[in-house]
Amino acid sequence: MKILALILARGGSKRLPGKNIRELGGKPLIAWSIEVARKIPEVCDTLVSTDCGDIAAVSRNEGALVPWMRPENLSIDTATSVEAALHGLDWYESTHGSVDGLMLLQPTSPFRKLRRIQEAISLFESDRDSPVVSVSAVPIHPAWCFFVNQGSLVPVLDWEKMQCRSQDLDPAYILNGSIYLIAPDVLRRDRTFVPQNSRPVIMTEADESLDIDTDIEWRVAQEIVRRSLAES
Repeated sequence: MKILALILARGGSKRLPGKNIRELGGKPLIAWSIEVARKIPEVCDTLVSTDCGDIAAVSRNEGALVPWMRPENLSIDTATSVEAALHGLDWYESTHGSVDGLMLLQPTSPFRKLRRIQEAISLFESDRDSPVVSVSAVPIHPAWCFFVNQGSLVPVLDWEKMQCRSQDLDPAYILNGSIYLIAPDVLRRDRTFVPQNSRPVIMTEADESLDIDTDIEWRVAQEIVRRSLAES
């Protein structure tokens, strides 16, 4: 099994400037994802795609492969993660040969566990035609969520579901963005990391699914690190 780990890290964060190389627990945020990827035997390389020289320098220092700067047209707000991922994947396979899987790791998810990635890889090995994505339980069940239509509340599910006790509702999950694992041909064909035949790796620990995009989430991450150090 040969898997390319890919980290997409633009430099232009508006809500949390410079987040990818902000220091968390004594190391740049992006280093958390690079470190865990490099511990996985199946990962042939950890490729960082960025448009920022500072991120590139930090990533190289952490042992990642940063062979080029991401083109401007793939770094603007309207560019998609799939387009940027295919750019990196196409370059890597044309230069280093084909891979069995592409594993996308968000740099803003620093607390994913090594065992969870290994779980995702084992699941992927059992059926490479079915991508694997990480999910977490939703904090609010969709049975208690609404749309607003012409000033009226319309339940996301139905009114009957609202009468159910929470323990009688089927568990609901949300993509947390921490791990995506997909075969290159499937990504090229479907142009999405989450096609209809995707399978979940369920993250049960709150810190694993933290996605840092705001100052509040950054403070939560700092507190997680502080508590971890205090307990060690």
